[in-house]
Amino acid sequence: MNEQKKMEKPIEEQLTDILLVLDKEKMKIVAVKGVDKDGKLKTVPADKKNQNQFMRVDKHGDVFSNFFANFFSQLKNPTHFSFFKVPASEAIDTAKEIQKNVDTPTKEGEAFLTKLEVKEPVAHNQENQKNMETTQTTPEANEYRFKPEQIDWETMNNLGLSKEKLEKMNLLEPLLKGYKTNELVPISLNLGTAITRMDARLSLQSSEDGKVVMAIHGIRKEPQLNFPFFGHEFSKEDKDNLLKTGNMGRAVNLTNLKTGEQIPSIISVDRLTNELVALRTDKINIPDEIKGVKLNEEQKQTLLEGKPLYIEGMISKKGTAFDATVQFNADKRFVEFLFDRSNTNKQTQGSQQTQSQEAPKTFRDKELDNEQYQKFKDGQTVYVSGLVDKKGKEYNGYITFNKETNKTDFSFQNPNKIKEQVKPTEAHKIQTAVNSEGKTNEATKNIKEPLLSGQTNPDNKKQQEQQEAPEAPEATAKSKGRKM
Repeated sequence: MNEQKKMEKPIEEQLTDILLVLDKEKMKIVAVKGVDKDGKLKTVPADKKNQNQFMRVDKHGDVFSNFFANFFSQLKNPTHFSFFKVPASEAIDTAKEIQKNVDTPTKEGEAFLTKLEVKEPVAHNQENQKNMETTQTTPEANEYRFKPEQIDWETMNNLGLSKEKLEKMNLLEPLLKGYKTNELVPISLNLGTAITRMDARLSLQSSEDGKVVMAIHGIRKEPQLNFPFFGHEFSKEDKDNLLKTGNMGRAVNLTNLKTGEQIPSIISVDRLTNELVALRTDKINIPDEIKGVKLNEEQKQTLLEGKPLYIEGMISKKGTAFDATVQFNADKRFVEFLFDRSNTNKQTQGSQQTQSQEAPKTFRDKELDNEQYQKFKDGQTVYVSGLVDKKGKEYNGYITFNKETNKTDFSFQNPNKIKEQVKPTEAHKIQTAVNSEGKTNEATKNIKEPLLSGQTNPDNKKQQEQQEAPEAPEATAKSKGRKM
């Protein structure tokens, strides 16, 4: 009979939910109508008279999560309210029941409210952001946590990172949204008497005095597993898991060093920097479905506890079935596929940490600018001017990073035959061959000075006389140069 009544209800009511809200100051349950342009919550009494004004939302898990996160971010004072998601067909009766439990609290009523309540969609609370600096907030896609004017650009310039450069590298927007950069960024620090260059991930953080500071997540040789991490001592199994998969594989209590609060969390390794990263378990968001396989409550609980989960019968983008182990990663903030890879510390360093060695920032002592470097490490051909040979003379050429051999290929001519504004000439070949490779050019073989850029013949009277002078036999015998 109940099923028949359910089927008789409008399709809209069967597919949508209603947001009820508890104003913590008034302790009154009402229905959400919307949010005004000033970020103030618009509500109406949760009765039949106002039923047509109730905000209706899609009850599908992922769709609702995205909607509520965006809705929550628009509110001016979101912490003043508690929200509850209820089926549209039961909204009025449920509102009365919630109000009853608010007026007369009981343990059963508290459990009832907890089941319906929609939690705040943020990755960390403010205290955790301040005291567990290895964690990273995951804001909503359209939410900006910081403003460009809050950044100390003078300090950024000292790191070799101006606003224009960050924009050009497509890094400024993710930083303003509160993300770590998803790749290593070359930075340099000039202290006047000392200069250091390094690759690091960057993120913006709020200091205790409210200032916005740039956090530099430098590359570490290996994760620091022999020291306590917010009060947690790593067991041998913890260490093995972190070195093998990058995830510890279980949830543990971490201590807020400022308040002493015990916070259930999972721990992972940032595979770009080998930095340890923690995430509160109550901020983990597990999807209802992974690659076509609907997760049951037991499987979701396994992932919530940071454990690996083997799933069979998933469907790839190409439509083929596959099986794999998945696990929630605290650094990436999502469920990742482990497959059969072995992410040992050595491999992590080989594939990520040595990025700057595989694609060097400098070539023959000539440092590439950020634009050149981005193209170079992507395998594109880059024109480089101002190279200096072994005798101190300048020349130009093209370089390409060969990803198969991890070596840099050099050519005087553009291998892609791209027209450049300035091209190295045949003269540069002669200069480099004579000055750096010990070869001999017939037209300049008796000249004692190093050839200048583009020089193929004597360029003054003195050099002309040297070239025309008869060559001594012993000089000929000693010469090891090869004719060009």
